[in-house]
Amino acid sequence: MPPNDDERLPPGLALAWGLTARTGRLGRKPSQSVERIVEAAVALADAEGFAALSMPNIARRLGLTANAVYRYVSSRDELLVLLAETAWGPAPDLETGPGRWRAAANGWTRAMIERCDAHPWLPDLPLRGAPATPNLLRWTEVLLEALTGAGLSTAESLACALLLDGYARRVAGARRDVRGSSAAPTRSAAVTRFLQPLLHEHGYPILASMMARDEYDDDVGDDEVEFGLDRILDGIEVLVARRAEAR
Repeated sequence: MPPNDDERLPPGLALAWGLTARTGRLGRKPSQSVERIVEAAVALADAEGFAALSMPNIARRLGLTANAVYRYVSSRDELLVLLAETAWGPAPDLETGPGRWRAAANGWTRAMIERCDAHPWLPDLPLRGAPATPNLLRWTEVLLEALTGAGLSTAESLACALLLDGYARRVAGARRDVRGSSAAPTRSAAVTRFLQPLLHEHGYPILASMMARDEYDDDVGDDEVEFGLDRILDGIEVLVARRAEAR
């Protein structure tokens, strides 16, 4: 690496790979202080949400001053990169072998949703382009392996990965928002009594019928997740079949 080339890297990238931005030496792990700061940030976000992630809040959690935190991470942006790498964690083990791409893609997407359920603030992290840190790259690699193994090109596989990634984040964010809402649920007796006559009066017969059968609610359950994911995988399966026919 040329001298000072690390200064042109995105914030946090060198630390995420176990390097130090000052020396660029391979194999040097982040200090225990960096790890403690990241652990404290994860715990703070789990407890209070993404909005609570300020350097002063993290410093108070560790009994440090905000200036002391900056001795170990140069900026909040750098900390967020390390935070994402830690919270997403290792990639899932996927089913492999001929004809197993669909099970692998299903497992990968569900693993993303489950990780967001464990850390509900993950969908709020700003996206900074394509993955570049070890854990996030491994998440991408294992899915690309399954999709290219099914006969898709690398470009097609990456586009499918982006589609599944977006679906997982959207579902996870919706589940979190609904579960954390203080509003009365649509399925409540009071809401139903209020809406039923209005739906009939103002021309919403399908929704009125669904509400009468207790089929209209605001939860994003496993059935809804499975339905949407199956539709996406059905589309990818059409592409896989086309590529097989063309060979």
